[in-house]
Amino acid sequence: MSQEIPEIWSQSAQQFHQTLNENWSKAFQAFQNMDLGAGSNGAGSVTPAPQISFSPEKLQTLQQQYLRDAAELLTPAAGAPSAAGDRRFAGQAWAANPVASFSAAAYLLNARTLMGMAEAVETDDKTRARIRFALEQVTAAASPSNFLALNADAQKKAIDSKGESIAKGIQNLLHDLKQGHVSMTDESVFEVGKNVATTEGAVVFQNDLFQLIEYKPLTAKVYEKPFLLVPPCINKFYILDLQPENSLIRYAVAQGHRTFVVSWRNPDATLAGKTWDDYVEGAAIEAIAVTQEITGAKTINALGFCVGGTILGSAAAVLAARGEKPLASMTLLTSMLDFSDTGILDVFIDEGFVQYREKEMGKGGLMKGQDLSSTFSFLRPNDLVWNYVVGNYLKGETPPPFDLLYWNSDSTNLPGPFYAWYLRNTYLENNLVKPGKTTVCGEKIDLGGLDMPVYIYGSREDHIVPIGGAYASTQFLPGKKRFVMGASGHIAGVINPPAKNKRSHWIREDGKLPKSHAEWLKGATEFPGSWWTDWSDWLASQAGKQVAAPKTFGKGKHKAIEAAPGSYVKAKA
Repeated sequence: MSQEIPEIWSQSAQQFHQTLNENWSKAFQAFQNMDLGAGSNGAGSVTPAPQISFSPEKLQTLQQQYLRDAAELLTPAAGAPSAAGDRRFAGQAWAANPVASFSAAAYLLNARTLMGMAEAVETDDKTRARIRFALEQVTAAASPSNFLALNADAQKKAIDSKGESIAKGIQNLLHDLKQGHVSMTDESVFEVGKNVATTEGAVVFQNDLFQLIEYKPLTAKVYEKPFLLVPPCINKFYILDLQPENSLIRYAVAQGHRTFVVSWRNPDATLAGKTWDDYVEGAAIEAIAVTQEITGAKTINALGFCVGGTILGSAAAVLAARGEKPLASMTLLTSMLDFSDTGILDVFIDEGFVQYREKEMGKGGLMKGQDLSSTFSFLRPNDLVWNYVVGNYLKGETPPPFDLLYWNSDSTNLPGPFYAWYLRNTYLENNLVKPGKTTVCGEKIDLGGLDMPVYIYGSREDHIVPIGGAYASTQFLPGKKRFVMGASGHIAGVINPPAKNKRSHWIREDGKLPKSHAEWLKGATEFPGSWWTDWSDWLASQAGKQVAAPKTFGKGKHKAIEAAPGSYVKAKA
């Protein structure tokens, strides 16, 4: 077999070399004709696509490099081409099959060259980012690992299992078609309230938007100022309460905080007309008021996570405009109030897209949770889409149980008017950060009026709330601020309990907050382990004296309705 490999390559080499320049020319023409902006602007007309041109020097260098690398693939003396550095092709079957190994190496060369062409485009940053994103989707989908006829691992498994893996893959495909999404984990293993979201508590208030959960104290005494968490309404709250050992909710309770959490209702047709104002007034402001009523506290500490932080900041600004300041402190976890730096999500946002969404659902309707979930998954297509397509369908595997991925698949809808307002006033126009520009709940808001102490956390590799976007809040909030950066991404960076002793976090011990995150980082010190302990110390300093822990849930008219995690969180999209 080893003697046949050079012969196979030699036979194809001449033909391959003859077509290289022709293929390069075709690729170049196709690239220039890419549709990267043409489409309806929502008003019935068509927005023209941006013109694409290339840097001649970069293109020439890229072409020369491509021809050299392609020639090396066909040089017998070089041995079998290898793509083992990419985990999609790391299996033994790929290395043992010369045709599969070659197809993988050729694919990686072409993908690498296409991405190089994106960098050679002479255009504005947003168009280049869109080109890069589009090519990432195309090249990820075109990987030979995604096709049974080309996937050496899947073929070997089919042979070894005498076709059983193919039959199981078809079963998995039919199952996922029925449930409406690609399985990332064995969802049958988990049940909300039984083996996820198990911290003891009770629902003490509910309306048509949310349930308010109060958690049972784990200490004899609690701080006099209660603690309210506002999670994102784009997902369910139990990301903060997956398991006892990694639950931020349980951790806060164990630190002596009388803890309350907003559990959002999963919108159905009855909530299809709800607006941003409804979520601010009828949920965030209502939750603050009920927490005060139950505890008797004049001020409370509050935390907002992701869009929950944007909602909480809006609520605090509305209350400040009314002369009310019920928050003793605010924590923002991977949240944006200033949307100047929105990262990869910016590729989707322009006037035409927002007008389309406003026309489609601005007066009513639902943004389906599965559509949102798919969007976020395709931000990392190889890890969160094609990896599971290959495992589930080509190899017939059942993905292992993983609570975080179960939560990730448990999607939520959004009311159309809420979603349309959010797109325009944050991602498109960045109005929240402009004093007096935006009216929320009848008040012209000014985030500069939020003078409470603020703890701001950002994750270094976050692709949803870029670290620069999280850091931006340090530049306009006038109160005393503490900024901390954690390692990893949007979820893994936040859910990092101290007992695991994983990852790192960064703090500037001089407390300075220069204009950019890059400048801040130059003076920051890396500390091993979780940021939770630093935050816990900070929160304790804002929480007042300790008092006897309550013996019952709720107070007065706010009595226990049902046990935590409540019923709203169990509703499926």
